[in-house]
Amino acid sequence: MATPFNLPALGENIDAGTVVGILVEVGDRVEENQPVLEIETDKANLEVPSGFSGVVTEILVENGATADVGAPVLMYEDAGSETAAGTETDGQAEAEAPVAEDPETVADAPAAEAPETVAGEPASPVGDGKADADGAADSTTQAPPKTGAPPAAKAGPAEEPAPRTPTPTSPTIPPAPAVSSGAPVPAAPSVRRFAREIGLDVGQVPGTGPAGRISVEDVKSHSRQLSAGRGATSGPAPSAPLPDFSKWGPVETEPMSNLRRAAAEHLSAAWTNIPHVTYGDKADVTDMEALRKQFGPAAEAAGGKLTMTAIALKIVAAALKRFPRFNASVDMASHVIIYKKYYHVGVAVDTDRGLVVPVIRDVDRKNMIELSIELAEIAARARDRKFSPDDMQGGTFTISNLGGFGGTFFAPIVNAPDVAILGLARSRMEQVYIDGAFQPRLMLPLMISYDHRLIDGADGARFMQWLVQAFEEPFLLSLEG
Repeated sequence: MATPFNLPALGENIDAGTVVGILVEVGDRVEENQPVLEIETDKANLEVPSGFSGVVTEILVENGATADVGAPVLMYEDAGSETAAGTETDGQAEAEAPVAEDPETVADAPAAEAPETVAGEPASPVGDGKADADGAADSTTQAPPKTGAPPAAKAGPAEEPAPRTPTPTSPTIPPAPAVSSGAPVPAAPSVRRFAREIGLDVGQVPGTGPAGRISVEDVKSHSRQLSAGRGATSGPAPSAPLPDFSKWGPVETEPMSNLRRAAAEHLSAAWTNIPHVTYGDKADVTDMEALRKQFGPAAEAAGGKLTMTAIALKIVAAALKRFPRFNASVDMASHVIIYKKYYHVGVAVDTDRGLVVPVIRDVDRKNMIELSIELAEIAARARDRKFSPDDMQGGTFTISNLGGFGGTFFAPIVNAPDVAILGLARSRMEQVYIDGAFQPRLMLPLMISYDHRLIDGADGARFMQWLVQAFEEPFLLSLEG
């Protein structure tokens, strides 16, 4: 008798995923923990291992379909059963040939590999005028989790609750939905995550959906009303409907991938709710580049590559200890600042599926060779799509290096709930006036974007100047780091 195999848990707050690969066929013999599906969530691509040993008798999902956690995706029969062994069950005793063992699994053709230049792996040494590239700067891997249902359509002006005029003493806010103690909040995990990121208690948001269900638009509306009551500027209005572009020429429509949709939602929330400031400067890395070339072979012998990103990781960890406000988060709902006593730094990585931000943990406890090895492993895992949601959670600060693509300046978006992100552009030889004469020096552009709710301009300038000094005077890491 066939037994269903249900989609197992994919990670915290992940209720569903999109099937992007079916790795078995009907009749295949599957061993326990053998990958059977590839699932794309809003955080990563995951291979789903089988929780059984037997023969696949039916596949219940298709490529491109949404599969809910806990829902059946395959049917199988135990390896020892008669049918699994190949016995026909149509009432006749005629036996078929047994199923061949260890058949070649069938998988979708893999996508093009991710670019080799990942997580700060430069195409050529910085001294040649080229720096590392991590991919896109404006990140997210702590993206909002995906639900089993498609994203809710944005409510039109007629559907959105009209803002209420606050009194001089306190805002007039609709009462929160009646949720009994211990009862789950009527909101999707992505909505709860969005509310946490902007500092709201989702249980206090009035829902306008069926049975009081709370949508992202309800959270935004509630946030705007609270902001208006505190005398702040209201948030942006919902996006206006797009025109029919086909009236002017041919168009092609492509659905967003889970990863792209999650990144769009996460970045929109960060840009809407965080008052950004970006401060830039340049560091003279001529001496640092000489040291990088001198000790690079030692890192390569250990299996890593001593890149400017690896060096930046170590410098940032030291800076975060000296300036703890940059390693914090702000909770506007409770009006508290949360200082983190650990130093997990995310690195923005460009892949063929879009931007991901894997987190390197305990950066302060690792030397540059260890960080170089870990960055190299990240590059390989990005190419092979081996990230898990846990790899992109728990970060306290983010680095984005666009040096491999050129450019001299960009303004990275803070990766909420972090409060700051460091951007690196391409190093270039420039004439610098030193001791009465111009000298050729290798200059590295640095940009720090930060949350102005928590970090003042003077704080941002002090943090940047310490970074510049650390890049220019490596001994500072030993002296103060």
